[in-house]
Amino acid sequence: MPELLKSDLYASEGTTSAPDYPSLKGGKCAHCGYVFFPLQPYGCEVCGRAGDSLKPLALSGCGTLIASTKVHIHKPRAPAERSDIKPREAPFMIGSIKLDDGPTIRTLLVDADERALKPGQRVVGKLVPVGEGAQVILDLRFTPAS
Repeated sequence: MPELLKSDLYASEGTTSAPDYPSLKGGKCAHCGYVFFPLQPYGCEVCGRAGDSLKPLALSGCGTLIASTKVHIHKPRAPAERSDIKPREAPFMIGSIKLDDGPTIRTLLVDADERALKPGQRVVGKLVPVGEGAQVILDLRFTPAS
C-alpha cells in the first residue's frame, strides 16, 4: 500500500462532492463558520475561538487557479528530511488555488503547460509518486481538470 508523504495534510479518499480526488485536511470554526487549511489548534483567524470550536473538515481536492508561476532557480533543502524522497529540481510550477470549499492554498502543479495555464481555470488534486526506494510514496499536487 502506498504511503502518503504528508498524511497530516491530505488523504487519498475524496469528499462527497469530489470522490474521485484526494481531500485536504482542513477545519471549520463552529462559532463563526470560517473554513481554513491546514487543520490547526491555535485559534480561528476570524473570531479567535480555539479548542472545541475548531472542527476537522475534509476539503475537496478541486478548485480554481488564481495565479501560477514557473520556478527556475531552486535551492534544495539541506539536509533532506528523508533520503528516500526525490529532491525537487527546477524548473517546476506552483500555483495559488481557491478551493471549492473556501480556502486559498499555494501548491505544486504537475502535468501543466505554463503557457496554457490561465487564472480561472479548473484544477484538481492528484497524488504523484515522489519516492526513490521500493516503497511507493505519494504527495499531493494539482493539475488542470480535463
